[in-house]
Amino acid sequence: MYSASGQDSSAPFIRSVGRALPPHYASQEQLIAAFRELWAKRHFNLERLEDLHRAVQVGGRYLALPIDAYPALVTFQQRNDAWIREATALSEVVVRQALDDAGLTPADVDHVFFVTVTGIATPSIEARLANRLRFREDFKRTPIFGLGCVAGAAGMARAADYLRAFPTHTALVVSAELCSLTLQREDLSIPNIIASGLFGDGAACAVLRGAQAPGAKGPRVVASRSVFYPDSERIMGWDVVDSGFKVVLSAKVPQLVKDHIQGNVDGFLASQGLKRGDIRHWVAHTGGPKVLESFEEALELDKDALARSWASLREVGNLSSASVLFVLGETLEKVTAKPGEYGLMMAMGPGFCAEMVLLRW
Repeated sequence: MYSASGQDSSAPFIRSVGRALPPHYASQEQLIAAFRELWAKRHFNLERLEDLHRAVQVGGRYLALPIDAYPALVTFQQRNDAWIREATALSEVVVRQALDDAGLTPADVDHVFFVTVTGIATPSIEARLANRLRFREDFKRTPIFGLGCVAGAAGMARAADYLRAFPTHTALVVSAELCSLTLQREDLSIPNIIASGLFGDGAACAVLRGAQAPGAKGPRVVASRSVFYPDSERIMGWDVVDSGFKVVLSAKVPQLVKDHIQGNVDGFLASQGLKRGDIRHWVAHTGGPKVLESFEEALELDKDALARSWASLREVGNLSSASVLFVLGETLEKVTAKPGEYGLMMAMGPGFCAEMVLLRW
């Protein structure tokens, strides 16, 4: 359904994005020192470890717990219990913030999409939030586990799909990722060392409202597209072992981006009658320096097109599914977009897969 101006009148709005980081901060140099002490007796090349940590271009990260509390977390249960406690608390913070920014209350929420890949809980986190925030008893719940870094964008797409069917409703996309609680201290593999230098902790909440909801304003979610790459299970993900989540992270990720993302983006935009040159605002997941460089090269972007993604990577690291929501929040708050301008959210993650969400102001 299109209005007289040619815009899709059924497209939902993004009303606000709340973001929060845990209170415990450690610079990359502090973390390198801690890992050096941890692995000094077992790693034959500590200089290589430090080089890998510095290569990810992360200045520091916020941690769910004080840095000296992690050695006591030995078992999967201990780590996951900490995750449930801290993820619930941080999620409550971002939901309250996002609803306040949108001028709404918990009673206005019709559906909560909760995404994560760093812990498991039944009842899931959005149920625990309902008990704290007192959502209406008829609110809907969709917990999504396993999409990893792509889940922030995928959650936005699924929420927008829901709001097209229920245009008077309000939906939340809540992401809580506490990557520090997944660290396998006994794993000296290159993927685990890179992950220990790249991933940080944080949470985000996006408020979306249907096109017919009262007072709906903000950029519209015009369209979305998912892309699955067959036979790529070992590119990224977890091996679930006795001690928890053991990272799977292939060095092929940047090349996969280079090989596919241009065709994926161009095909998606063409289906909407657009070209890359029509996109004014790029909202990219902070997958790491090589991934961001691959986005820039494959999509032929100006150096400042992904400036907010680069800044987020340096300041807080890769927050998995929360990262792209952090960049979206920064975009909404700090960019003065003109009516009619387009933006594109994009992220990639386990599957291997990509998710693209087209925005219009």
